[in-house]
Amino acid sequence: MLLTVGEHVLGDLGPRCARVATGFAGGVGDTQQEMCGALSGGVLIIGGLLGRKSLREDDRPALALATRYRERFLAQLGATQCARLRERVVYAPGGMGSCASLVERAAMILLELLMEADGGI
Repeated sequence: MLLTVGEHVLGDLGPRCARVATGFAGGVGDTQQEMCGALSGGVLIIGGLLGRKSLREDDRPALALATRYRERFLAQLGATQCARLRERVVYAPGGMGSCASLVERAAMILLELLMEADGGI
């Protein structure tokens, strides 16, 4: 997510950013027990766009958009936990077939939200 959508909307992130986010893959460390890495990546991108630079700054715009992203992700995909998504959306009969397809869908959800937010971010 960061290497595709992230670089599209934030510019060159460099190798360090991808390295920092690696542990989120597979529901944190490939345990599949936590939030989907695509959802985590989208939240990181939102932070990169709207996040505060100091504790004195208002974080509400980033938090509000992250909430909307999570809600839309959940509404369209039916879960946020990696294991549930893999079971019900990715590998279920007639499902997406791969996590890459799920990441693509998550990216589209994020891009749609970014376009809607204040006339496009």
